[in-house]
Amino acid sequence: MNYTVHTPEGTRDRLFAECRERRQVQQALTALFRRRSYAEIITPEVEFYDLFLQSGNPLPQEAMLKIIDRSGKIMVMRPDCTTPIARVAATKLRTVPLPQRLYYDQTVFRSGQEHRGGSSEIAQCGVELIGAGGKKADLEMVALAVDALKAAGLEQFHVELGHVGFFRELTARVDMPAAAAEQMRSLIEGKNFAALNDLLEPYDGQSAVRPLRRLPYLFGGAEVLDEADTLSGGSDALDYLRDLYGELKHAGYGEHIRFDLGLVHQIDYYTGVVFRGYVEGAGDAVLSGGRYDKLVGAFGRPAQATGFAVDVDAVAACLPAVSSAGLEMLIHYGDGEFARALAVLDARKPGSCELSPCRALESTLSLAREKGAPVVLVLENGGERMVEV
Repeated sequence: MNYTVHTPEGTRDRLFAECRERRQVQQALTALFRRRSYAEIITPEVEFYDLFLQSGNPLPQEAMLKIIDRSGKIMVMRPDCTTPIARVAATKLRTVPLPQRLYYDQTVFRSGQEHRGGSSEIAQCGVELIGAGGKKADLEMVALAVDALKAAGLEQFHVELGHVGFFRELTARVDMPAAAAEQMRSLIEGKNFAALNDLLEPYDGQSAVRPLRRLPYLFGGAEVLDEADTLSGGSDALDYLRDLYGELKHAGYGEHIRFDLGLVHQIDYYTGVVFRGYVEGAGDAVLSGGRYDKLVGAFGRPAQATGFAVDVDAVAACLPAVSSAGLEMLIHYGDGEFARALAVLDARKPGSCELSPCRALESTLSLAREKGAPVVLVLENGGERMVEV
């Protein structure tokens, strides 16, 4: 009986060129992180569910893949790299001086991604700068985000900056219930203009309503900061973004920096500058990060922190295809010639040559024809000869 064995929903097999493209991105990113003095950390693929409840992680519980261990405790497949790293920084690295620069190259697992055409397995490379606050730390992180996308081989990309403080400053000026404010946040993040207008209509007499209504439109170049300033009457968060941008532009990063003041996602998790990276050809952000000054403290060691994660497969999908070397030759070797055959194989370009497992030369020639190799190198009795297929 013929039947097909499928992989679980949200997962798939990755073959050959796709594997090479993923490794190319991973190697480029991790090499950059090491050059910038970030040290690698690896956390378990399985964590206690309570870890993410304790941290206040913004991922909804239905997004976590849950399993039950032998004692009956609820575990989750790692849905996020930052929370476990915060746990390690607050416990096992408690005596290590701050700041700590850490990077990871790991897979996260999210339930329900397949319903949005995504994957339940997401390969991420990212960094966490723990124990550093202020402009210099934010400057380092945003610049590293730009450099990471460059190192991965992207050219047409930009990083959009926002600041959760601007949204908080505006909502503090509007007398509305907390539930309505949270609904407003969601509408701004989703750029749902019509529904946002309807929600804000009952509050039209209040001064902050006009800038809140414009918030989803405030994205683009540095000019959006001026418009936001005019609408709001001034803001510490806008002043900070303008100062940060000035430093980034002076350092040569200006062409890749834009702004989106409607970046208000996960407002309880992030505490300052937030950013996302976009590239031509990708339907969504390929990089996401920001400042999260409360997370490490949830595990007993108060420390300011910032970081970002790169979606490796999303980046790899935007790069030119990596061509593999075609098979150019098979090596047929006789008794006592194995070492010499290996030496020839290892001296060739990877993927261009293979050892033949066949005992008879005719079988090797038949195999070469099947695989498309034009010649066979024959190593026998201390000599060698080429045979065209």
